[in-house]
Amino acid sequence: MTSQAAISQDLILNSLPDSIVVVDDKNHVTYVNNAAEQLFFSGAKLLLRRKLEDVVSFDSPLVSIVNQSRQNKTITSEYDILLSSPKYSGKRVDIHVSPLIEGDGDMVIQLQERSIAQKISQQLKHRGAARSVAGMASVLAHEIKNPLSGIRGSAQLLEHEISESDRDLTRLICEETDRICALVDRMEVFSNNKPITAEDINIHSVLEHVRKLAQNGFGQHITFKEIYDPSIPSARGDKGLLIQVFLNLIKNAVEALPHNGGEVTLTTAYRHGVRVAVAGSKERMHLPLEICVIDNGRGIADDFKPYLFDPFVTTKSMGTGLGLALVAKIVGDHGGIIECDTTKTNTTFRVLLPSIEGQGL
Repeated sequence: MTSQAAISQDLILNSLPDSIVVVDDKNHVTYVNNAAEQLFFSGAKLLLRRKLEDVVSFDSPLVSIVNQSRQNKTITSEYDILLSSPKYSGKRVDIHVSPLIEGDGDMVIQLQERSIAQKISQQLKHRGAARSVAGMASVLAHEIKNPLSGIRGSAQLLEHEISESDRDLTRLICEETDRICALVDRMEVFSNNKPITAEDINIHSVLEHVRKLAQNGFGQHITFKEIYDPSIPSARGDKGLLIQVFLNLIKNAVEALPHNGGEVTLTTAYRHGVRVAVAGSKERMHLPLEICVIDNGRGIADDFKPYLFDPFVTTKSMGTGLGLALVAKIVGDHGGIIECDTTKTNTTFRVLLPSIEGQGL
């Protein structure tokens, strides 16, 4: 093999969007392309000669897939596998492993991140659900909320005309009408279609603000960890709304944890996303800012996950099922995407946000 041919092959592999990793017969990494460096958030110098078991989490199926392919001397493929390590949050990938031709136990690993088109399709579904709630909120405000105010007023008038023993009933009517009105008020948030007030935001300051709120309130018994990339550019959006998003996600994470031993990890990273058109804007935005909220709870049931961001879907006995639906709406209003990966040992909510053209790294 000539030197020029070797250079050409390396250029080809580094031009591929898929991650390519080569390991020897002992699972030591001997080659990674540029995409693999980005996937694992490590440079080639750090990855080379490390064992595959040290690059991914100890329970990752990737190692067993590689060993199986080596033993059977066949190409092995697995789809929609969660890939993670202590250094980076989980990502859904398709894995293809094959023995290296003329290699004595060497294996070639191809890792394909799940299609961004799937993420965008799911996000459009979330926005469609939010629009349905918006229409319902408008109807409820007129057809239910207005008559309820009349019912409440009548109950208050009756309270002065009836005996003390019957006043508990009128007070019950007032309390229940107030509760229903509060639910309608929460739904009316979805009908707010005004453009967000966008400004440059340090996403780390948002996360630190929310973490302090959680640690001094509902998350006092939880351990918080931060794995931040200090080099990421500013986000573009409404700071108050983004605080609402991450406060909701952290609160959900805390509620999914046991009272002892619970841990919530906040991570940020810069990743290469696609360019997408944002509603109401002529600009095409990147989605390179990745913010994750990870808990070490028992995960989310498979039959519940497809409906996670749908309104009125909840596993909480006293929940309304509007929290995550509102989160999906706010993220969508920012031109971003939210997704969820879950296993029996952890759950990751991943938010991808845009940066203005030219702000990327």
